[in-house]
Amino acid sequence: MEYNVHTLQNGIRLLHIPSASAISHACIIINSGSRDEKENEAGLAHFIEHLIFKRTEKRSTNQILTRLENVGADLNAYTTKEYTCIHASFLNPYLDRTLELFNDIVFHSTFPEDEMDKERGVILDEIASYLDQPEEAIYDDFEDLVFAGHSLGRNILGTTASVETLSQQDIRNFIAANYHTDKMVIAVLGNYPLAKVVKTGTKYYSAIPENLYQPQRLAPQKTAVFDQKFQKPITQAHTIIGSQAYSLHHPFKTGLLLLNNLLCGTGMSSILNLELREKHGIAYSIESGYSALSDTGIFTLYFGTDKEKVNKAISLIYKEFKKIREKPLTEVQLQKAKNKFIGQIALGEENRIGLVISMAKSLIDYDKIDSLDTVFRKIEAVTTAEVAAIADEMLDQKNLSILSFYPLP
Repeated sequence: MEYNVHTLQNGIRLLHIPSASAISHACIIINSGSRDEKENEAGLAHFIEHLIFKRTEKRSTNQILTRLENVGADLNAYTTKEYTCIHASFLNPYLDRTLELFNDIVFHSTFPEDEMDKERGVILDEIASYLDQPEEAIYDDFEDLVFAGHSLGRNILGTTASVETLSQQDIRNFIAANYHTDKMVIAVLGNYPLAKVVKTGTKYYSAIPENLYQPQRLAPQKTAVFDQKFQKPITQAHTIIGSQAYSLHHPFKTGLLLLNNLLCGTGMSSILNLELREKHGIAYSIESGYSALSDTGIFTLYFGTDKEKVNKAISLIYKEFKKIREKPLTEVQLQKAKNKFIGQIALGEENRIGLVISMAKSLIDYDKIDSLDTVFRKIEAVTTAEVAAIADEMLDQKNLSILSFYPLP
């Protein structure tokens, strides 16, 4: 897809993605997330993401929330381990309104104590709700074990204890230390000429003081393989198998994405879905995932089933892993996997807000954005030998950890 990048003097980049649609999408991506928190700041990046909607120097909470909703637009935000993202979808005439609001909430929020107390309660409820969903909570517990002792292992929401102690000064210190202008991208996908996006972006972001990035993230160490079981007040057993994996910059990243999709990615025809659900009727829910981060990654395979079937499910999974390791994919099998993966990516391009966010992240991670054709060429370039090498490492039972939640007796 065609795009243009304009860099302001303070390092903030404006990403322009032309589109003929009457609907526009925009985001501001900040390369700062929960991994950048100190130990006593757990949940702070997410807390800030909530609070930027709760009063600025010139707007009340209600004025922030209605600024775009009054013209039928959608405004939202989220926090990950490495990013904070604010995004909006709106009709084309409201670009100025959207970018001005992004500026106001990100750079001029006041974080009043009364709003902090109210939002603290909201987040504590969110934590409690999350813990009531074992199929979600198990992922956080698994990451905490895989990245033991590292900020990547901490829950993005934080803990009840940490959220209760977060202060206004903590917020200001975190923003000063982590909101780097050369690690921010304001991206706009819409029916505008480049000159309009540059003019509007310059109007609202050129005066932001320069705050350049100083490398400070530490890569996690490899942790020992574990097999841990916990009893909880649940009715179904939940299990995750996985390990640390390749980073965003590893040459095997594309190959592992392809292998992950083949194992149990999107769709019902994946290897493990056919084996566990269709053939043996063991698990209603089974899915694998691979998340690549700036200096590491994580590969997971999750399933939920009756507690009596957990061991059989694990045995069947390891059996399939062994088959892939000992009998590499044929060229025909690999091409089928590539065709499926390429088709899914192409269909995903229809999600316009997802596309603009993905492109903005790519600009931060790689200082470039690959075209769809380039992405497809990278997938087509993956060889059977490469997949075999990845499988031999990532699917080796001795390298995989297990975490299970079992119902109470």
